[in-house]
Amino acid sequence: MRHNVSGRKLNRTPAHRKMLYRNLVTSLFKHEKIQTTVPKAKEARVVAEKLITFAKRGDLHARRMAARKINEPAVLAKLFEEIGPRYAERPGGYTRILRLGPRKGDNAELVILELVDGTAKPRVKDSLKRKRARKVLEAEEKAEAKAALLEESAEKAEETAEAAPEAPATEESAASDDAPEEGKKED
Repeated sequence: MRHNVSGRKLNRTPAHRKMLYRNLVTSLFKHEKIQTTVPKAKEARVVAEKLITFAKRGDLHARRMAARKINEPAVLAKLFEEIGPRYAERPGGYTRILRLGPRKGDNAELVILELVDGTAKPRVKDSLKRKRARKVLEAEEKAEAKAALLEESAEKAEETAEAAPEAPATEESAASDDAPEEGKKED
């Protein structure tokens, strides 16, 4: 029985597993979004959230503890200069796991592990009421936009009419209007 045994082995040796987590976390902080399998994402999330907590502290000891887990110095700098201050007010929950579905080759469940921001929001299927309300709002916005365009075009037409007085008609243009068109046969 595995009472109180935390973590997943992922069919790897301890050294390989440790390196896997380091690589996943480094890629996550570098790109702010990675695609992996569910068990790997759940384990990498634990490591990533601890590192963000270190980055929020920001002291030398925290930087050295984070440097143990991050492979690239540029990513470590990004963690402490950009990512840590971004979550200064947030008490936890810095990552999100979005499920994608099974992988084609081996049917493994794929997920996207990403840092939580205000920019990326998960897709949520709308209820029927929300869809109808959204359609009504979009129709109203389109109608308002059309009305505004019509008003603008009417104002422009008035301005051009006021700016350019009508030119007097010349005799040639008047004569050409009265004359029948050539090439037409009268029956």
